[in-house]
Amino acid sequence: MGHPTDEVLERLPQKDPFLFVDSCVERTEKSIKTQYQVTGEEDFFKGHFPGRPIMPGVLLQEAMFQSGSLLMSYIKDDQSNDSLGVVSRVSDVKFKNFVVPGNLLEMEVTLDEEMANAFFMSGKMRVDGKVVMVIKFTGASVPSLA
Repeated sequence: MGHPTDEVLERLPQKDPFLFVDSCVERTEKSIKTQYQVTGEEDFFKGHFPGRPIMPGVLLQEAMFQSGSLLMSYIKDDQSNDSLGVVSRVSDVKFKNFVVPGNLLEMEVTLDEEMANAFFMSGKMRVDGKVVMVIKFTGASVPSLA
């Protein structure tokens, strides 16, 4: 498994085995770059697909959503987990290649627009500099359930 930084662990409510961001490598006011090391030890590889492990597309999306949630935590300056970043819309997802064990996911999420508690974002995921997925999604900030 990857080794999430303390910063990621403090700011994201997701935890192992459902955490797909290891670190924030760069951040601006309206964008974030994150990484996740795909080790091959992740449990989902046991069934997707035995002998030809491929990271599921829905989990690639989840990694981008978590990166967006991390960006939202900085925009709202909230590291206390008083609110949750949840996905309310996904559009324009394009998968351009497979992600396999050993790949380092490099994710970039940009805030396109913010309205009330809605954050309209777009993202690109790369492996070795090549785009493997592009996505547009909307995150919402909602009160924490805890």
